[in-house]
Amino acid sequence: MNQTLQRSLDRIDSKILATLQDNGRISNVELARAVNLSPTPCLERVRRLETAGYIEGYSARLSAKKLGVGLTVFVQLTLDRTKPDVFDRFREAVADIPEIAECHMVAGGFDYLIKIRTSDMNAYRQMLGDKLAALKSVLNTHSYVVMEEVKNDQNLAVPEQA
Repeated sequence: MNQTLQRSLDRIDSKILATLQDNGRISNVELARAVNLSPTPCLERVRRLETAGYIEGYSARLSAKKLGVGLTVFVQLTLDRTKPDVFDRFREAVADIPEIAECHMVAGGFDYLIKIRTSDMNAYRQMLGDKLAALKSVLNTHSYVVMEEVKNDQNLAVPEQA
């Protein structure tokens, strides 16, 4: 993030971001009250934060278990070649696999750390063999099945401004 944009946040902006992150469905009137502003300037600030890219969107947190995708597996994946075109093709292919919730290119002993959500171990095994490991350039994978979710906080730490 641009340092200039980051420094332009004041205490009220930080409070708006933290409040919206906790409750994206809060009304503008309630938000204004929470940050000690009147509704019109509060709405203007929210729009400015959206335009500046601090707020990327709004969504609901869904229950993976209730939706039948309660098994979480993390996969370390290594490609057989590390050339730009290989990375590009891999990125495009991963985007088309719905079971992949997150995919991060990392530095270290492997190339990607992938978070997968499926219904059960059989579904994971099938997805791994038919989709992920079948991708061109995949050299190997190492799977880590989540036994217990200890913390799943998707909120970001919002810096408090003076």
